[in-house]
Amino acid sequence: MHGLVIKNTGSRYTVCIDGGRCFDCKIKGAFRIKGIRTTNPVAIGDRVTVEVPANEADTAYITAIAPRRNYMIRRASNLSKESHILAANIDLALLVATIDFPATTLTFIDRFLATAEAYSIPALLVFNKIDRYDADARRTLDEYVALYTAIGYDCLPISALTGEGVEALAERLQGRITLLSGHSGTGKSTLINRLLPHADLRTQEISEYHRTGVHTTTFSEMLPLADGSGYLIDTPGIKGFGTIEMQGPEVAHYFPEIFRASADCRFNNCTHTNEPGCAVRREMECGNIASSRYRSYLNILEDADGNKYREAY
Repeated sequence: MHGLVIKNTGSRYTVCIDGGRCFDCKIKGAFRIKGIRTTNPVAIGDRVTVEVPANEADTAYITAIAPRRNYMIRRASNLSKESHILAANIDLALLVATIDFPATTLTFIDRFLATAEAYSIPALLVFNKIDRYDADARRTLDEYVALYTAIGYDCLPISALTGEGVEALAERLQGRITLLSGHSGTGKSTLINRLLPHADLRTQEISEYHRTGVHTTTFSEMLPLADGSGYLIDTPGIKGFGTIEMQGPEVAHYFPEIFRASADCRFNNCTHTNEPGCAVRREMECGNIASSRYRSYLNILEDADGNKYREAY
């Protein structure tokens, strides 16, 4: 039988078979060790083949994964496993970010966007908790929105708590399979409850002292939209976004404004670090490329060495 992986609780997966029935599945032992260097060889959104026993009270097993059209991946916190796939076969990668309560760094945002670019996944930046921002936070929000809008990314300020901006967001999700990601505490669960009242996800206040979030989602799950036209993929909050599968010169391809400027570099293989005649550094020095984006680019260049990865990213 063939079906869709809609839930992952660690060692088990819920697979909905074509036709509507769902099975609680494990992975065949031999399949688990076929050189797949990820913490989760099967990901939410995968199309899989399932072996269902004659006695359906017994365990069903996932025996194969269909080719993925795309996926979002990050370096695993446990570096020995190399990587963790957030979701596969998605139409939109949505990052829920906050200026404060807690703060989402530009480095984290840039790493998420670069990964979406690497796998040709459209990205949307949703800046949540605008109801809580003071004048300084509002100015920072305006700066972030101006920065990423100029590059070409869609940005949407919202308040999941009050509902401001959520209707506009809901329209963008129709007919799509959307991955929601972000730090713990940015309000992903509150947002999903606002979008999908039937989901009734547990929420928790962030620490006012540390201004950091507490994990309320402990596993990944696909949640159907109310009209049945698509899905939201809810994922646990993440502290760091270490990139993987990005090598040297290709990193510039995942920063649209850097890639555009690189056409005027003196050398075709310019790394935009210290070569003479580098158009990227010239554009950055003139203010046409944000220094924060250039620093994020250099930062990702270092990721080829796994020891460079630090949780703050």
